Amino acid sequence: MGDILVQTPKIEPPLGMYPARLDDKGRMKLPSVFQEYFAALAYAGEKKLFVTSLDRHIAQIYPPAVWRQNVDFFDSYHEDPDLAEKVAFTAADLGSETEMDSQGRITFSPELRRELGIENQPVHLFAYKGHIEVLSEKIYQERRDQASLTPRQDVKKLQAAGLK
Repeated sequence: MGDILVQTPKIEPPLGMYPARLDDKGRMKLPSVFQEYFAALAYAGEKKLFVTSLDRHIAQIYPPAVWRQNVDFFDSYHEDPDLAEKVAFTAADLGSETEMDSQGRITFSPELRRELGIENQPVHLFAYKGHIEVLSEKIYQERRDQASLTPRQDVKKLQAAGLK
């Protein structure tokens, strides 16, 4: 008799932008859609999360499988190894592993909170390229302003390239 192949469904990240806030202890209560997403990852065996910043401006929350892909990328990037080492250093310097607690909170390291100015501050979350971006209010407003400069031209250009 043949083996039965059981496929687990792909876990899709949430769509849209969501507000959140870091408390005075560096914990961020995740919006419910992110709690469900991370709970599904935990159910699939990925309980830990890696919270860091690559550029010292925006925080990222990585599922371990995605972060491992980045580690492999850093190890194999030969075009500019010093650049890969600098970005990997920043990620390690500001990063820490965490798990979502029973109340749907994750903790950001003190170094990351201070560097990004997000201690006890509102933030904005959205899924992007396999991880969650965490934008301070300042960065969110800067990006919003930038995206508002030429929206029609931007959409038309992307539609010409295949955007649906």
